[in-house]
Amino acid sequence: MQAFLKGTSISTKSLLTKDRGVAATAGSSGENKKAKPVPWVEKYRPKCVDEVAFQEEVVAVLKKSLEGADLPNLLFYGPPGTGKTSTILAAARELFGPELFRLRVLELNASDERGIQVVREKVKNFAQLTVSGSRSDGKPCPPFKIVILDEADSMTSAAQAALRRTMEKESKTTRFCLICNYVSRIIEPLTSRCSKFRFKPLSDKIQQQRLLDIAEKENVKISDEGIAYLVKVSEGDLRKAITFLQSATRLTGGKEITERVITDIAGDLIDEGHAATQFVSQLHDVVVENNLSDKQKSIITEKLAEVDKCLADGADEHLQLISLCATLMQQLSQNC
Repeated sequence: MQAFLKGTSISTKSLLTKDRGVAATAGSSGENKKAKPVPWVEKYRPKCVDEVAFQEEVVAVLKKSLEGADLPNLLFYGPPGTGKTSTILAAARELFGPELFRLRVLELNASDERGIQVVREKVKNFAQLTVSGSRSDGKPCPPFKIVILDEADSMTSAAQAALRRTMEKESKTTRFCLICNYVSRIIEPLTSRCSKFRFKPLSDKIQQQRLLDIAEKENVKISDEGIAYLVKVSEGDLRKAITFLQSATRLTGGKEITERVITDIAGDLIDEGHAATQFVSQLHDVVVENNLSDKQKSIITEKLAEVDKCLADGADEHLQLISLCATLMQQLSQNC
C-alpha cells in the first residue's frame, strides 16, 4: 500500500513538473514574441565608435585612446543632436564591455539636480571607488571609471569649482566627460583639464543617408521631397530628424510620408503646441530670402536675435512673439 502511494505521489509530482515546464515554456515563448516598443532615437543609437556619423576627428582620437585602453578627461561641445552623448556611451561600451558597463559608468543628465551637493556626494563617492578585474572576453579592461555629466553648462559655478577639485584628486581612478552646448559657460579651470572636441552640425547628405537607412529598416515609405524637407527643418539635429520621422510614420499609418506631412509635424505656430524657438529659426530664413531692404532686414534680424536670447533665458514665449510680430509689422508696413 505504501509502495502504491509512493508511486502515485511520484507520478503526480512528475506530471505537475511537466505541466509547470510546459506552462513556463509557453510563457517564455509568449514573452519573447512581445517586443517592447523602443523610440527610434534609442533603437538606432550608435553601438560603437565607428558608427558615429560625421565626426571624423573625434572618432579618430577616441579610437587611438581605445587601442591603448586609456582616456583623458573629455569635453564635448556643439549643437544638440550631433552625437555627443552617443559617442561617449559607445566608447565606454567598447572599453568596459556589456558586463562592466553599468558598474563603471555614472551618467548624470539634465533631469538630475547638479548643484554643489550632488558633486560632493554622488560624484565624489563614485569617483573614490577603486576598480579592478578583467573582462570575460579577455580584452584589457582599464583601471578607471567614467563619469558623464550631460548638459554640464547648466551646472552652477560653485558645482563646477567643486568638480575641478574632484577631477584632480581622483585622476588615478576616474575619468570625466563633460557634455554641453555652450563651452563658454564652463569655467576655465575645468576646460583646461579636458581634451576639448567640437561636434559639428551634421551635413544634409549624412542626415539623408541615415534617415533613408532607418526608413528602409522600418519599412517606411517617404518621398524624396519629404526627406529633403525633413533634413531642412531639423537643422543638423539628427535626433530631431529621427523623432520627426517616427512621428510622421505614426501619423500616416503606413502611407507615404510627403513634405506636407512633415510640415504638419514640424509646423511653426505656438498655438498648436510648437516651440517659439522653432518659429524664430524658420522666420529668420524667410526674412533673409525676402525682398526687403537691407535696413529692414537688419532691424528684424536684430529683433530675432534679441527674442532668441530672451527665450533661451526662460522668458515667456507669448510675450516674446508679440514683441517680435510688432517689430515685423512695423517694418512691413513701410512697404505699403
